[in-house]
Amino acid sequence: MTALGKLFRTTTFKLTLVYLTVFALFAAFLLGYFALNTRRLITEQITDTVNAEITGLSEQYRLGGIRRLVAVIDARARRPGSSLYLVTTFAGESLAGNVTALPPGTLDNVGWTETGYRRLDEAEAGEHPEHHALARVFQLPGGFRLLVGRDLDERERLYTIVLSAGRWSIALVIVLGLAGGLFVTRRVLRRVDAMTETTRTIMRGDLGGRLPVAGTGDELDRLGENLNLMLERIEALMRGLKEVSDNIAHDLKTPLTRLRNRAEEALRSAKNETEYRAALENTIDESDGLIRTFNALLMIARAESGQARENMTEFDAAEIAHDIGDLYEPLAEEKGMTLKVEADTPAPLKGNRELISQALANLVDNSIKYAQPREASNGEPAQIVVRALGDGDRILLTVADSGPGIPEADRSRVVERFVRLEQSRSQPGSGLGLSLASAVARLHGGELTLADNQPGLKSVIALPRGGPVQIAG
Repeated sequence: MTALGKLFRTTTFKLTLVYLTVFALFAAFLLGYFALNTRRLITEQITDTVNAEITGLSEQYRLGGIRRLVAVIDARARRPGSSLYLVTTFAGESLAGNVTALPPGTLDNVGWTETGYRRLDEAEAGEHPEHHALARVFQLPGGFRLLVGRDLDERERLYTIVLSAGRWSIALVIVLGLAGGLFVTRRVLRRVDAMTETTRTIMRGDLGGRLPVAGTGDELDRLGENLNLMLERIEALMRGLKEVSDNIAHDLKTPLTRLRNRAEEALRSAKNETEYRAALENTIDESDGLIRTFNALLMIARAESGQARENMTEFDAAEIAHDIGDLYEPLAEEKGMTLKVEADTPAPLKGNRELISQALANLVDNSIKYAQPREASNGEPAQIVVRALGDGDRILLTVADSGPGIPEADRSRVVERFVRLEQSRSQPGSGLGLSLASAVARLHGGELTLADNQPGLKSVIALPRGGPVQIAG
């Protein structure tokens, strides 16, 4: 396709052509209306002038008869630029005037008529140009006929001038409009071509490319900014996918290898049913751990893709806090800790109850794993506090412990998949608990924040407040 053909096929040029056509039609209609009204106004002026002259000449005839009328017409007919005058007998014989060579039958019809004529002075000079006039034929008492009119050449000349100016004006508008349309289209096309080239670069695998933004704030800039935000999100997701793939390859390789080695060891060294059973039980435990890891990955994927929005319901987060407390209290006591729940007032939420429950459970599970069983200062059991409280238009789900906490420099990193700090390597787990909690918070329009509990860690899931919750009682 040629450059000019490509230019003509653009939406900008087509829109310019449509607007130009509409404007040209409107201008043509306006100029035509102006020309017709100009012609009508001139015609009205002619009729008013002729009617006034006929009234005056009729009065002269009434006062002085035909002789006085003839004398007045002779005087008026000799003036430069005078009207057309002609008075005849009932037989059509000319008595006075400056008109000759009227078409046959013109004087027979009383009233207004447009007729051709020749001026008497031009005929006497041997000139025979044809003129047109708007005239009125009036019958006087005694059978005399009076014709008074005005030449129409001036009217037609002005009409022609207006039409000619209108045609040239419309032609100029079309030429300038097309030139302006081509100029604007070329500018827009250059920006679109730049965006197209960037998208081709991105499609070749360079996700770091961004659409150019001119800074004008127009619709193309807004489109480019939104697409750039989308590309940043896609790049982050692709980077996360790569990291997840790498982490799965590294972090699941060890349990899979251990699973294979134990099965191979059982086949090679087990001598009785008890040893085979023990090997199978270890294999089942290892498999359960892998299944939990994959289930966590699936839940994170569901949360990040937004699929869980289909199961949004209204519920009381305080009930979830109490349920989680009842579930984990025995485990905390086994490790020499106390678990306390502070959720005495309703905390209405609208969201996926299962995912929010799992996120809060992950935070409690982490606290039980990493909190110190007894505080070093007084030997009292370490305490884990679970709260569900309202804070303005938000609901805060908080889990505070007295463990080693997380250094501030690592708090943004631990919410990534499979990230485990060195001090937690000895504890069971896959490094997905905080990742899931963060994904669930983002799914519900909230966020997960990690803060210092002095000592320990305070994990807070802040979610938008839902509607009122009906409390059974």
